[in-house]
Amino acid sequence: MLRISLTVFFLLVSFLYSFTGLGEGASAVPEVKSMAKPDRCAELFREMQLEGEVNYTAFRQAVTGYYRIAQRKKEILTLIDFSKPSTEKRLYVFDMKEKKMLFSSVVAHGKNSGGVYATSFSNEYGSYKSSLGFYLTASTYQGKNGYSLILDGLEKGINDRARERAIVVHGAAYADPSVIRAGGRLGRSFGCPAVPQKLSRPLIDTIKGGSVMYIYAATPEYLAQSHILNSKDRV
Repeated sequence: MLRISLTVFFLLVSFLYSFTGLGEGASAVPEVKSMAKPDRCAELFREMQLEGEVNYTAFRQAVTGYYRIAQRKKEILTLIDFSKPSTEKRLYVFDMKEKKMLFSSVVAHGKNSGGVYATSFSNEYGSYKSSLGFYLTASTYQGKNGYSLILDGLEKGINDRARERAIVVHGAAYADPSVIRAGGRLGRSFGCPAVPQKLSRPLIDTIKGGSVMYIYAATPEYLAQSHILNSKDRV
């Protein structure tokens, strides 16, 4: 009788272990998979076939900020890469929904930011320097530089005086590639990201109205100050 009772007891325990998943190699806490999610930036970079044309570090920062900026109203991202010289294409516009590049162009930097390369940046009025960081595009207007696009800087102390400084996207004769052939570099602005005149209207019409723009340079000072890149939440 005792032998039968012990047999029944062990069968019952074995059944309970199998039913609850508490047998050998199991745990009472659900297992958390250690595999990380696919890198969205790297995946986009591959899908858009940007290798050899776009700086991946700049692209990654731009995409990271794009997804963190809750105020954006369009699935368009503009990247300006000031780690490149003004003699090269360094402005790119991406359609984030269709995962393709829409524009690539030369773009001018502020005259006090440097010669061929932009190396010095400022948020101060009258500095005639470019400002780094994230912006939202606003409305358009017709000004002394023709059809222009207002930019609102999103980063305090870095570019938040952009509207006050009249930092806008506009076309300019000095931003034409022909200027490079004549003078060895693109012309410079008072701080605006000026583009070739023939490109200004289609470019502005594509990015206006609440899209994200990111102006990049390989500067540790900016990275240390950027609340957008340093935040884990949407801003």
